[in-house]
Amino acid sequence: MDVVVIGAGQAGLSAAFHLRRAGLEPDRDFVVLDHAPRPGGAWQFRWPSLTYGKVHGMHALPGMELTGADPARPSSEVIGAYFDSYEQTFDLRIHRPVDVTAVREADGGRSGEAGRLLVESSEGAYVTRALINATGTWDRPFWPRYPGQETFRGRQLHTAGYPGPEEFAGKRVLVVGGGASGTQHLMEIADVADGTFWVTRREPVWREGPFGEVEGRAAVALVEERVRQGLPPKSVVSVTGLPLNDAIRAARARGILDRLPMFDRITPTGVAWDDGRTVNVDVILWATGFRAAIDHLTPLRLREPGGGIRVEGTRAIRDERVHLVGYGPSASTIGANRAGRAAVSDIRRLLRHETAATPAATPAAVSV
Repeated sequence: MDVVVIGAGQAGLSAAFHLRRAGLEPDRDFVVLDHAPRPGGAWQFRWPSLTYGKVHGMHALPGMELTGADPARPSSEVIGAYFDSYEQTFDLRIHRPVDVTAVREADGGRSGEAGRLLVESSEGAYVTRALINATGTWDRPFWPRYPGQETFRGRQLHTAGYPGPEEFAGKRVLVVGGGASGTQHLMEIADVADGTFWVTRREPVWREGPFGEVEGRAAVALVEERVRQGLPPKSVVSVTGLPLNDAIRAARARGILDRLPMFDRITPTGVAWDDGRTVNVDVILWATGFRAAIDHLTPLRLREPGGGIRVEGTRAIRDERVHLVGYGPSASTIGANRAGRAAVSDIRRLLRHETAATPAATPAAVSV
C-alpha cells in the first residue's frame, strides 16, 4: 500500500476522504483498518444517556453534513449511523474488526521493501510507504493508583465503562475527576443515588461567557505547545475550563457540584483524608480521562524523553512517514478534519518525492 490508515473515527474517515479525493483508490493504494465492530469510532461506545443534544458540538465530516438528528436520541446511534452512511457514500471500504498490534520497519533485505513500514495486524501484515495513525484515546482509559485501592469492597469503574445512571439507584457514589464527563455523570447520578460526592485534584475552573474562535485557537495553542515539546498531550477541554450553563448552575445550587479535595487513600468502605475525614461509598467512578492509544507505534521509537511524540503539523518529527491525526491539538471533531486534510497533503508530497528519487530501470537491469 501507499498509505495505511489506522482507525476509522472522525480523524481516520477525514484522512480516507482526502486520500480518495487525491486520486488514491481504497484497497489498491490505501487501506483503513479499524478495530471497532461497527462504524462510529469511539462514539459507538458512549453511554445511552449521552444524547446527541448533550454533545458539545459535532463538526461534520468533510463533504457531507449531519442534518436532522434527533437531539433526544443517543449520540452513539446518531453518530454511528452518520459515520456508516459516510463510509458508504464515499466507498471507503473500512476493514473491521482489525486489531493492529505493531508498526515497525519492514525488512529492507527483501526487494522493494527498503524504507517501508510493516503494519502487523489480526488481518495480516501490510507493507506501506506512509502511515496515518488515527487511533484516538478511547482504548486507553487512565486509572490513577492510590494506596488501598485493591482493598475497596464496592464497585470501581471508569467513564469508558459507564452504563448510565440507572445502575446507581440507591447507591452512594464518589465521582473522581474535574472534566466534562465527571460533571455529566454527577448530574445524572444525583437524581437516583442515595448520595454523591465529587473529588478533584484541582479546584474546578468555570468558564463564563461565549467561547468563540479566538478563545478556541488560544486553547489549541496551549495543547500544541506541549506536543511541540515532546510531552504527552492534554485534551483541549483541560485548558478551556468547564462551561457554565443553566444545567451546571442548577446543579451547583443543589450542592451536587460541591467539590472535595483529592483523598489520600482508599479504604474497604470508601476513601479517607490524612486530616481524619472519611466518606463511605458503594461505588467509585473514575472520570479521569484517557491517554493516546499509540503503544503499537513503540517499535518505531518515536517518543521523546518527556513521554510524548513531537509532531510538526501532523508529521512525526522522528519519522516523516508517520502522521498522527486526532492527537493533541487535533483531538476535536473540527481539529480531526483539518488534520486529516493536512496529513494527506504532506503524504502526497512525500510520495511524489520518493517516486521522483527512484531511478528508472535500465535495459541491463531488466531480466529476460
